Amino acid sequence: MSTLGRLLLMPNTLDFGVDDSLDLREVLPDRVIAQAARLTHWAAENAKTTRALLKRVDAIAPLAQPLQSVQIVELPRAAKGGKAAGDDSGAWRALLAPALAGHDVGLISEAGLPAVADPGARLVALAHEAGIEVVPLSGPSSLLLAVAASGLNGQSFAFVGYLPVDAGGRTARIKELEALSAKAQQTQLLIETPYRNESMRQALLSALKPSTRLSISVGLTLPGGWTRTATVAEWRRHATALPDRIPAVFSLLA
Repeated sequence: MSTLGRLLLMPNTLDFGVDDSLDLREVLPDRVIAQAARLTHWAAENAKTTRALLKRVDAIAPLAQPLQSVQIVELPRAAKGGKAAGDDSGAWRALLAPALAGHDVGLISEAGLPAVADPGARLVALAHEAGIEVVPLSGPSSLLLAVAASGLNGQSFAFVGYLPVDAGGRTARIKELEALSAKAQQTQLLIETPYRNESMRQALLSALKPSTRLSISVGLTLPGGWTRTATVAEWRRHATALPDRIPAVFSLLA
């Protein structure tokens, strides 16, 4: 009877692999770096950012195989609108073939922890169905770091993902989240594609009530990263333009 491999949930940095000044050891534990170095099979949200991480790992702990020999397979991508094109369950299950053959597989996101605000959750569910052990490893999560740094309610919070792109739908959703936050006293967290960070900031300041507290975290764990929490009225008085290439997390509590 063959021994199954494991699915290791490997954390990634929060810079999408582009900050050459980042010391990997300041962000990832030694255990994670050592595990990443020995893995030869990966299921990745993005192969490019995975290779960027492994190059950094190799500089600290030499890879078990040359990078070009490491198997990196990207997760199946959903069609526009978030719906899978046809039945793609076979493609997802194929990612677990190395684990079924006895090899550990690393699941990795573009940034942060896999399977949290990330499509990799589906692979984790399939691993459980197949009896494959799932092992989460410690690393940065922009959502949890933002909650901790915000000073908002850390006892009750919800991640709501991306808001509608069209202005009307986005405004309606912001007001809906504000009402929900007020009723439940629950922090609401959302994210946006970096190039739309500034338009999201402006939309929030336009739609939210003056007394609602808004927290914005930018470039967490990166040099120059910051978090600012203030009422919407205070944000309006002291504008802070946001960068368009660095990830941000927006949190609100009404």
